[in-house]
Amino acid sequence: MLSNPRQEKILNYLKKNRSATVKELATALYVSEATIRRSLVEMQEIGLLRRNHGGAVLLEEADEISIFVRMTENAYEKEVVATKALKALRSDYRTIFLDSSSTVLALAQRMNLSNKTVVVNNLETALRLTRIKGINLIVPGGTIDTTAISITGSWANTLLSDFHFDLMLASCAAIIGRGAYETSLDQRDIKRTVFDRSKVRILVADHTKFTEEGNYLFKDLSEFDKVVLDEIPKDRLSDLKGLPIIV
Repeated sequence: MLSNPRQEKILNYLKKNRSATVKELATALYVSEATIRRSLVEMQEIGLLRRNHGGAVLLEEADEISIFVRMTENAYEKEVVATKALKALRSDYRTIFLDSSSTVLALAQRMNLSNKTVVVNNLETALRLTRIKGINLIVPGGTIDTTAISITGSWANTLLSDFHFDLMLASCAAIIGRGAYETSLDQRDIKRTVFDRSKVRILVADHTKFTEEGNYLFKDLSEFDKVVLDEIPKDRLSDLKGLPIIV
C-alpha cells in the first residue's frame, strides 16, 4: 500500500481500468484536475504508471512496486518484524540468501554478516551490504527487473541452483489463506529455487500482507521453519492455527 492515500486510490482505479483520463480521475477522487496531474507526475517518477495525453496508463509491472517506495512504507512494522526475527536467528549460519524485499533489507542491516557468505538478488540490498567489513557478498547474474531493482530470470535461477544455503530469509507480496504469494512469476521462481536449496527457511512479513493480493503461490506457510510477523489480524487467527509463527 502506498503511503500517499491519493496515489493509492489512483493506482487502484488504474488496476481496474488500465488507463484513465485526468478528468475521470478527478471526478472519481473528488479533487481538482491540477491535483491529479501533480499526482500522476509523482507516480510516473517512481515507476507506477506512464503519463499520456490527457491521462495515464498503468505499467504492466506496477504491482511489483519499486523497492525505493517499499522501503518507506510501513517502516515501523518492518522494524518490529526485524527485531522479532533477529531474536529468533542463530549466529552460526555461514551461507545466507536474502531476497529482494524491503522487509528483509531492514533485517539484514541489523544482522552480523561479517565473515559470512551472503547471496542477494537485489541491487539496493547489495549496495548497502558492501559497507560491512569481512562480508563475502555474491550477486548472481541475470535479467534486471528495473522496478524491483532485482535480478531474476533463467540464468539467475541456474546460478542459484548451484548453491546450498544454511539460511534463507524471504518475505512475500501477500499472505492469502495459509499461503505466501508473489505478484511476479520471476520473483516467485527465484524464491522457490533458493527455498529448495536451503536448510532453514524463514519468512518475515508485517500484517499489511494480509490485505494485499498475489497471483503466484510461493510456498505454503507450513513449509517454512519460522514465520515472523509483527501481529496477526484477529479474523485470521483460526486460519493460521498450528503454523510455526512468531509474533
